[in-house]
Amino acid sequence: MAKVLISDKMSPEAEQVFRSRGVEVDYLPGLTPEELKAKLPNYDGIAIRSATKLTRELIQAATRLKVIGRAGIGVDNVDIPAASKQGVIVMNAPFGNSVTTAEHTMALMLAAARHVPAATISTRAGKWEKNGFMGRELAGKTLGIIGTGNIGSLVIERCKGMKMNILAYDPFISKSKAQDMEVELVDELDLFWPRVDVLTVHAPLTPKTRHIVNGDALAKMKKGVIIINCARGGIVDEPALYEALKSGKVFAAGLDVFEKEPAKESPLFELDNVILTPHLGASTTEAQIKVAVQIAEQISDFLLKGTVQNALNIPAVSEHELPTLRPYLNLADKLGTTLGQLTETGVKSIEVTYEGSVATLSHKPITNALLNALLTPMLETGVNLVNAPLIAKERGIDVAEVVRSQSKRGFTSLITVTIHTERRQRCIAGTLSYDERPRIVSMNEVPVEATPEGNLLFIANQDAPGLIGRVGTLLGEAGINIANFHLGRTRQGGSAVAFINIDQDVPKGVMEQLLQVPNVIEVKLVRY
Repeated sequence: MAKVLISDKMSPEAEQVFRSRGVEVDYLPGLTPEELKAKLPNYDGIAIRSATKLTRELIQAATRLKVIGRAGIGVDNVDIPAASKQGVIVMNAPFGNSVTTAEHTMALMLAAARHVPAATISTRAGKWEKNGFMGRELAGKTLGIIGTGNIGSLVIERCKGMKMNILAYDPFISKSKAQDMEVELVDELDLFWPRVDVLTVHAPLTPKTRHIVNGDALAKMKKGVIIINCARGGIVDEPALYEALKSGKVFAAGLDVFEKEPAKESPLFELDNVILTPHLGASTTEAQIKVAVQIAEQISDFLLKGTVQNALNIPAVSEHELPTLRPYLNLADKLGTTLGQLTETGVKSIEVTYEGSVATLSHKPITNALLNALLTPMLETGVNLVNAPLIAKERGIDVAEVVRSQSKRGFTSLITVTIHTERRQRCIAGTLSYDERPRIVSMNEVPVEATPEGNLLFIANQDAPGLIGRVGTLLGEAGINIANFHLGRTRQGGSAVAFINIDQDVPKGVMEQLLQVPNVIEVKLVRY
């Protein structure tokens, strides 16, 4: 009989699920690391929340363990590389908190619009300041939403019920999908900010989304906008929001997440027109039951049927196949990461072409690895090697695979990824070097040799004299060291690309200077 340990406090419904499925379960929350290390060899699975820290040492001691299940989203308390090395699948329950987070967003939105917390404090103090808390109606106003995934779509449904107009910014949703959701999709933030009456964000914290709501963005918004963040701390620039709230540019704000948590002090605490809650998005009785039941069902299904849901680490590959596939999974990850960070508009379709030796392998896990890396930068929750194809389908992205036994370009193996967005087509191709390291060998049909690692600056331009010197000078003046400079062009005076490995990040001001260099068309920084 399969045996599972629940090592954190969890809803009793989890135990009931295990027992009803015929899985033996022990509920032992509060074990010390030493006690846990002694007990883990007796279990096939473990269900945890955030208190249990599954370190490399503990995972290595768990010689019988097959699956780790986190009742919730975050898995910072699990050493995933150690689990992968030992063949232990790590699962989470990313959707159990969705409804409660969406409802908390609505609570903050309504409370901010009507000054509910400040009015409550005033009334309890014996005042009757009826004219001091003039609020705003939300009906007929424009909700600007960044991120239309699982939580974002629930917020959209609720705001449509309140007769709000929905304006969405989400680079990973197609126009057809937006039409199905009955929202207006905007693909440029400069066109998005000025139209928003209420802003809510439902995206992950990535280099692209960090401080996406900053001083420049706030300056472009209407006077009297309402700002809500129940997603991740750091998406909203808190000092910039403070100034906008003080000046009256922002009417009110509601924050459930902060750049530094727990948030013990902040200038925002001084203001009456901001509502602050201590990361309560998932804090409902119903949500705790949902994540407990979901993770118990997932662990049971895996132990009893071999079904894998919401796995975060291991592709569906046999032990025999994995050593051969691993270099190509790494290559696919690099190609997907590159395209994911270069793409800014709605994705309509993705075509992956396998040529040469790689075409003889099981390519589904490679495609999943590519989709996982491509979709991760702008999605709010739970993209992984198992569910990436489903998420792409849900977002109206058509994914096609083409297999050719021989490479048309003479490579032993070649993976080419073509992505169609609302505006353009991008195409990247990669192969493996002699030591099985990933290499980019073409970008937008321009031959190039590049190494996808560290910080990689991408420049698209028209071939013309002087560009290398100007780019090198700008980077040098900014104190940015160039490790490698890779160039390619279609012909003299034709389309050209550059991939530049650099040792430091590139400040926004330097990026803007690079865009001003004559004949430069596009400049992006890709981080691996």
